[in-house]
Amino acid sequence: MPKVDRRILKTQEALRNAFLQLMSEKSFDDITIQDLSDRANVSRGTIYLHYLDKYDLLDKLIESHITQLRELCEAVAELDFIEATQIWTPYFEENYSFFSLMLTSKGAPSFRSRFLNYLIEEVRKEVNVTKGKNEGWNEEVIVQFVASAIEGLVEWWFTNERPVPHQVLAEQMGKLLERNL
Repeated sequence: MPKVDRRILKTQEALRNAFLQLMSEKSFDDITIQDLSDRANVSRGTIYLHYLDKYDLLDKLIESHITQLRELCEAVAELDFIEATQIWTPYFEENYSFFSLMLTSKGAPSFRSRFLNYLIEEVRKEVNVTKGKNEGWNEEVIVQFVASAIEGLVEWWFTNERPVPHQVLAEQMGKLLERNL
């Protein structure tokens, strides 16, 4: 894998940070390339070297977090739900500013739908309607129910500014998943 110039990484990090700061101050629609340029202390041309526009920046930011979550899920595939969520929720805690902005902001509804689609994908891997407690049930009903419940619980946690520690969220979410899958 070729090594990426540190200046490029530094510029991209400055743009991502500037973008998140601006998202905390105003809606996505109100953010301009000039705002990003000023906040990140780079030229407008530099922004266009890295991203097509602010939508591309948002898309790449979202995709990087979905990819990280997917990798975490792959890493914990052999664990039970309680152990797995103990690994997942610290990622939410570490990336609190991103997730809280994306889940509580009216300016980034695309994140909510992509996050839900990701959860549907992951839950579908766990559902078994051929035996056990879900035998004979409609798989799609279970998948939609559980994925929506996870998304709703995570959104509640961020919207209410972490009303319980991430360890409590993980343990109780894991137990709820154990009951339903």
